[in-house]
Amino acid sequence: MKKCSLKKTTVLLCSALLFSQISVSNACTRALYSGSDDLVITGRSMDWMENMHSSIWIFPKGMKRNGLAGSDSPEWTSKYGSIATSVYNIATADGMNERGLVMNMLYLAESDYGGAKKGNPPLSISIWGQYVLDNFATVNEAVDAMSKNPFQIIAPNLPDGTPSTVHLSLSDPSGDSAVFEYVKGELVIHHGKQYQVMTNSPIYSKQLAINEYWQDINGEVFLSGTSRAADRFARASFLIQSIPKQINNKYIQGVPEHAYTYQSIAGVLGVMRSVSVPLGIADPTKPNIASTLWRTISDQKNMIYYFDSSTYPNIFWINLKNVNLTPNAPVMSLAVENGEVYAGEVSKLLKPTKPFDFMPAQ
Repeated sequence: MKKCSLKKTTVLLCSALLFSQISVSNACTRALYSGSDDLVITGRSMDWMENMHSSIWIFPKGMKRNGLAGSDSPEWTSKYGSIATSVYNIATADGMNERGLVMNMLYLAESDYGGAKKGNPPLSISIWGQYVLDNFATVNEAVDAMSKNPFQIIAPNLPDGTPSTVHLSLSDPSGDSAVFEYVKGELVIHHGKQYQVMTNSPIYSKQLAINEYWQDINGEVFLSGTSRAADRFARASFLIQSIPKQINNKYIQGVPEHAYTYQSIAGVLGVMRSVSVPLGIADPTKPNIASTLWRTISDQKNMIYYFDSSTYPNIFWINLKNVNLTPNAPVMSLAVENGEVYAGEVSKLLKPTKPFDFMPAQ
């Protein structure tokens, strides 16, 4: 009897949490895959209510940067080169550096960065993700540094007036993972390989509680199917754990080069597409439900960055071994905002470009 009461309480609690998602943001999903042969792949989707005018950038190491929040902002020179996808050409929202550290920035309406704190240099939120790619080789390094609160995030609204409230996930080639959120003005870090999936609202600790409920249900029989963040979290968690972690002999003959790596890339892409929102879907009563614009798949073992747009017919990729990330190399870019069509490995299509200006906090 006591066990039944506990189960009923859990169901009621999770139901309340699920229904609380109706009025909050529903944008973006990230999932981390670890398979045999030390293969680690991170997939993410970018959901938004309009074209974000994104571009793909190659940033060499040795670039001088600052936090763009006044004279007290931190300054640094990038230790690592990286590939990044920008949004509105004012911020880095996604990317992988030359050591295989992957950064994914996702919307979180509940983010609260707190007021200015004495002794903490201010940093514009637009460059937070790039700061991590520039400075750290592993998740553990980033966690150690960030847990000391080296700066205070300043988050002005985007040019269209939308709040720039985000949380950030990291993964590295060892399969290590971390989620960084600012809750009630304090940085909260969830660090460990078990944190494979991140979506949006509510805050991560509550997402984990909701997903615990879904883990008691056989996902092959019933799985939450809406585009709300909590449902996508449950769906991505089940699927990323369900796809094969080694060669699947039933399908490998149809995979390029009969390679396990490409089988896994296809599997992770399938997961990300399954949690995507079809292009054009919108609800005027729930304005934060947004269409998926693009997806990225980062192969952290082989250092290949895949890009899959909802508006293009093809997937394409860039092998970081084919780009120049040495100091003083030119910044390169590839536009993905105006219906351009690419396919296959496209590093030769990158063009020298003046780097975009990150959005300042003042």
